[in-house]
Amino acid sequence: MRMHRRFAPVAVLFIASGIYWYFVCQMAGVDEPWDAPAYWTAAYPISLLLSGGAGLYFRKRGWLAGLAISFAQLPVMWINNGTGALWAVGLLFLSVLAVPAMAISTLTGLIATRRQSA
Repeated sequence: MRMHRRFAPVAVLFIASGIYWYFVCQMAGVDEPWDAPAYWTAAYPISLLLSGGAGLYFRKRGWLAGLAISFAQLPVMWINNGTGALWAVGLLFLSVLAVPAMAISTLTGLIATRRQSA
C-alpha cells in the first residue's frame, strides 16, 4: 500500500506531462515534440518551469518530477511514430533533455524540504 501512495503522484505527473507533450505536437503539427518550431523557445522552457513546480511537491524525491516530465515525451513519440531505427537516438536525446529538468526539480525539492524543516 505504501508503494502505491508513492508511485501514484509520479504516474499522474507522467500522464499529465504526456498530455502536455501531445498537445505541443498537435498544435505544431509534428510527430515529435522537439520538432515543434517553438520547442526551444516555449515548450521546453515551460516543461522546466513545470519541473520546478512539481519538485516543490515531490520534495526529497524532486528529481523524479523532472524525469517524469521529460520522459513523458516518449509515449507521445511512440503514439505518433511507432518504434523505428531512431528510437535509440530519441532515448539518448530524452536522457540529455532530462538532466536540466531533474536538476531544477531537485533544487526546488530541496528548497521545499528545507522550508518545511525550518
